[in-house]
Amino acid sequence: MTTLTTGNRFFFMLLIGSMVAFTPSEPGIFSPDYIKGRMLTVVDWQLKNPKHKTTNWTNGAMYAGIFAAYETTKSPVVLDSLMAMGERTNWQPGARYDHADDIAICQTYINLYRLKKDRRMIQPTIDTVQKMSRVPGREVANHGIRWWWCDALFMAPPVLCQLGNTLNQPAYFALNDSLYRQTYDLLYNKEQHLFARDANYLINAAGEGKKESNGQKIFWSRGNGWVIGGLALLLQELPKNHPSRNGYITLFKQMSERLRGLQQTDGLWRSSLLDPAAFPGGEGSGSGFDCYALAWGINQGILDKKTYLSAVQKAWTGLNTLVSPEGRVGWVQPIGADPRKNFSADSWEVYGAGAYLLAGSEVIKIRELSKS
Repeated sequence: MTTLTTGNRFFFMLLIGSMVAFTPSEPGIFSPDYIKGRMLTVVDWQLKNPKHKTTNWTNGAMYAGIFAAYETTKSPVVLDSLMAMGERTNWQPGARYDHADDIAICQTYINLYRLKKDRRMIQPTIDTVQKMSRVPGREVANHGIRWWWCDALFMAPPVLCQLGNTLNQPAYFALNDSLYRQTYDLLYNKEQHLFARDANYLINAAGEGKKESNGQKIFWSRGNGWVIGGLALLLQELPKNHPSRNGYITLFKQMSERLRGLQQTDGLWRSSLLDPAAFPGGEGSGSGFDCYALAWGINQGILDKKTYLSAVQKAWTGLNTLVSPEGRVGWVQPIGADPRKNFSADSWEVYGAGAYLLAGSEVIKIRELSKS
């Protein structure tokens, strides 16, 4: 994974210092200067603490957040770190052409291509997605559908819609619609307005299946955070007049309303959405993606500001209690496929930082909060 060079790190810290120097001694957490400063601190800490292969899905989420931090701060050092990352990977996705996780990093490649207009930055992504569209691959053979787990809806759909938008090729939107619908039909619970993580968490007609300790169905916080965060990224790319757009907006609104009702008093969401009492503390990654999506919905006029503003305010307040002074986002559940209890204030993962950065990039745009 790319880290900041010694010289760039020095200038990076100067940049953070210069922003903080002109803010009040105790700036509010909704102050634009505070948000930019914290975002830069999180970026710096996370880049200095790599954890996985660069093209891993975890970094796909992290770099999505780092690019959002660049768009928010316009820091040339952040942009330099992003470009260096792409050069180190030769702009390649992961090795599995048919697996959504392995193209998550391509979200950042495409965003950088839009700035630099160098075709080599996106050609491997195009080649991989085109092969995926033609060759069924192992995922379909093993699971019947390609995006068989809900996390995939963050990893892949934004990439397909970015390609459709960037290249002006509607076929990518149609491919996304087809694959997304299969996942929706399999995993979306129309009564709860939440996604099961995968088919292992579905309850059969006899009421049999995995359940929480309180008897409720298992709906994983980060899993649903992946979905609603991915929806926000997808909708940013899908044309306003696209025939499938209203369906995605309906889904976004349904999930937003349900998640708003499941938010806890500290502003965060628990690892298990329907059994919050059984799980410790607010979980940072799911909460970060939820905060991002709700704030984005407000900023786009999709969600009613009067209804959702307090939820975003509480979520951003809660998220900032999880960030250490040096910029580590804690209380992040480790890699897994369901709600877990094995995490604490010291638990961190790169996607937790990505979720925090995405959230900050939208919270900063809400004028009512910046005045509070």
